[in-house]
Amino acid sequence: MIKPNQMSIKKVILILAIAFFNINAFAQKKENLKIPDTTIKINVVEVSCGQCKFNMQGSGCELAVRIDGKSYFVDNTKIDEHGDAHAKDGFCESIRKAEVQGKIINNRYKATYFKLVP
Repeated sequence: MIKPNQMSIKKVILILAIAFFNINAFAQKKENLKIPDTTIKINVVEVSCGQCKFNMQGSGCELAVRIDGKSYFVDNTKIDEHGDAHAKDGFCESIRKAEVQGKIINNRYKATYFKLVP
């Protein structure tokens, strides 16, 4: 029979293990956006707030890319991860350029690499 203290310790260890693996998975995902795949062409595209600058339908300020004249919301990176969106040079106030890699899936751009161009 397991004593109450042993049961609590096992629960704590299990919770910590789950938390560690979740944090590690998210950290890995972000880090991957900073390293381009050398086997895939890097494209330079326009990036901005989809609603404010690209006139897209949405429920708030969300990062978007414009490729060949068509705009797509971006997955795997968020508008606020690249500075204050409402600053003078922010995505809600200006259209900028970025180097990107990814794919358009279900009318959204799934970024695997994203780097703003100065």
